[in-house]
Amino acid sequence: MAGPAEPGQILVVNAGSSSIKFAVFDAGFQRHLSGMAADIPGTGRLQIGGAERPARFDDYSSALNMIFELLAERGVHLANLRAAAHRVVHGGANLSAPCAITPAIRSEIANAAALAPLHNPANLAAIDAIAARAPDLPQFASFDTGFHTTNSPEARTYSLPSEWRNKGLQRYGFHGISFSALVDNHPMPLPARLLACHLGNGASLCAIKNGLSCATTMGFSPVSGLSMGSRTGDIDAMAVLAIADELGVEGTRKLLNHKSGLSALAGSNNMRRLLASDDTGARFAVSHFIHWTVQHAGAMIATMGGLDAVAFTGGIGENAPEIRAGILDGLGWLGIKYNTELNLENARRLHSLDSAVQVYIVPADEELRIAQNAAALM
Repeated sequence: MAGPAEPGQILVVNAGSSSIKFAVFDAGFQRHLSGMAADIPGTGRLQIGGAERPARFDDYSSALNMIFELLAERGVHLANLRAAAHRVVHGGANLSAPCAITPAIRSEIANAAALAPLHNPANLAAIDAIAARAPDLPQFASFDTGFHTTNSPEARTYSLPSEWRNKGLQRYGFHGISFSALVDNHPMPLPARLLACHLGNGASLCAIKNGLSCATTMGFSPVSGLSMGSRTGDIDAMAVLAIADELGVEGTRKLLNHKSGLSALAGSNNMRRLLASDDTGARFAVSHFIHWTVQHAGAMIATMGGLDAVAFTGGIGENAPEIRAGILDGLGWLGIKYNTELNLENARRLHSLDSAVQVYIVPADEELRIAQNAAALM
């Protein structure tokens, strides 16, 4: 069991679309304590340190309260911390660099909630819950869009009239904190042309050339790109308008973000359950996820002019051998050869010695990067 919190510790809260990861780092950026609340809302799992138990989450607020209580039981009290730091998915057109959270910054995050409705409200819930319990505790935000600011103007620009482009309608890209951490944690030397696959309830690919993002599958919002847990992924704009004619804007927004993807195809956004099921819908949903990941991977590879390595991260990327195998088989024409046993073991290196392309699992470490960003600002 971890000891009491020490001065200088930073609490990181990483609220995702169906989970909340948290970690406490000491002044030397060593993890003092970490855990997560998974499968929110509903009956899920609450884990801290090496202990895990089932838990019922009504919403993000109830999950956060449970997390704070668990931390307090282990001597970590919000009022005694140096700072709290958050992953924030979308800061709109104005926020991409890490920053201190002020009332004005919070308003910007709230204004961007419509662009990331599965994440920004959860991010705000965590910010507000900590402010209510420890109003004097400094809070900081790191934005998922920041890593993709190196994309070229051609990659970021929609071919819209200038008055709409000037309103901030462009491709932003997301999962940037994860991709940035992946670059730092990838086995060295870093491959020149790296296909990074962040696969989870939210999923995206990133073409990383010489350590910098040059293309990614998500765009103006996290709803585009791959099919995901409850998001459609790419869909023709005219199909969206056809839905909006019947459901209206708000109904369509809810459908595209909350009622589509794996949930729509198989009735569940839980990849573990789908992989364990023999149901026809579950098998189709898995095949659909792999198909669109491979198709989008081709575009990322073309943007880089080839491929030297593939890296998997995220909950599905790190823990679903069948998904990785399907994607790698789909890219086999590139000369990728992987070791089946290593893949089944979720080993860090997956490629065979005679593979033309390296393949790795790189565990997601967004929390460390967020803590480092907060410390730099202080």
